[in-house]
Amino acid sequence: SRSTLSSLTAALSSKLTSEFAAQICDALHKTTGSIAAVCDRDAVIAVAGGGKRELLDRRISRELEELMSTRGQYAADSCTLPVVDTDERYAVAVAAPILSEGDVLGCVLFVAAHGDGPAGETERKLAQAVSGFLGKQMES
Repeated sequence: SRSTLSSLTAALSSKLTSEFAAQICDALHKTTGSIAAVCDRDAVIAVAGGGKRELLDRRISRELEELMSTRGQYAADSCTLPVVDTDERYAVAVAAPILSEGDVLGCVLFVAAHGDGPAGETERKLAQAVSGFLGKQMES
């Protein structure tokens, strides 16, 4: 049936998306040395560079949800915005929303220790580029 096919397609695309996101996080971490993560609108779906046990598959914080709803780029002056509610040690350094056909699907993050200073220009530009790329990938 059509609904079975669409649910199968959705399941396949979400599986491929988290594997793809993990590969992207790995590349971002290797390039910058920073912790990189990708989240959808509910949870962290990929992490590289540290904090995997504390962040992966955890529900994102209400503050991060609100940040994504603004649809804008974010770069912290001081890293205090929590990535997840369950562990305050990890904070958002840079966030770039993944936008596809006008909808926010998630976010590309660089993560730092709570209280760290701002991330560099490299992290900001990479997050912006990767979020744009992922948004385009979701459209096709």
